[in-house]
Amino acid sequence: MEIYIVRHGQTVWNACKRLQGRTDIELNEKGRELAGETGRNLEDTHFDIIYSSPLIRAYETACLIRGHRNIPIIRDDRLMELCFGIYEGRDFSKLLEDENDPFHYFFESPEKYVAPEEGETFKHLCERAKNFMQEVIEPLATADSIGGKPAPERVMIVAHGAMNKAIMCYVKQHGIDQFWSGGLQKNCNVIVVNLDKKDYTVIDETRLFYKERGK
Repeated sequence: MEIYIVRHGQTVWNACKRLQGRTDIELNEKGRELAGETGRNLEDTHFDIIYSSPLIRAYETACLIRGHRNIPIIRDDRLMELCFGIYEGRDFSKLLEDENDPFHYFFESPEKYVAPEEGETFKHLCERAKNFMQEVIEPLATADSIGGKPAPERVMIVAHGAMNKAIMCYVKQHGIDQFWSGGLQKNCNVIVVNLDKKDYTVIDETRLFYKERGK
């Protein structure tokens, strides 16, 4: 079974480098364009089901990629983004520059990252991702049929930058020190993974189904 793991389209907060986390920010026009173009270029690719974070930027991306096709979209709270607590809305580029702030280690040394007040740790995020994959995705790859229909051949997961890397930590069996292996996904970037029963193979971590602007 193939799994397409998609990061949501761009938002205003993405563009101005503000931490979104659980803050429910919708797509901007560029984000809608990227998601729509991705959907058009995937129009002939069959998907049995789409799983989405319930946050509007991810769910809207899922809807735009689906387009007019009859593909069920199931929202799952476990796919929500890492919560940044009291840091939500702050300029993360400035936080990264401050060597005295725990956020300084967020990308460079994630194993040293300490969640801000009311925020979520990488460990907890990875536990959510593992739970989702084991309880939702892996049973699809081992079933003969689901609800009287043939077992899925291809599914899509639409979520967020950190959440998708947590899924990949589970897929690759990496520790938190390698959390950002492969780099942060671009908006609407697609990671393609094959799942044979419980054996994962990473096909591509950098696939785009839209033309990058300015190139």
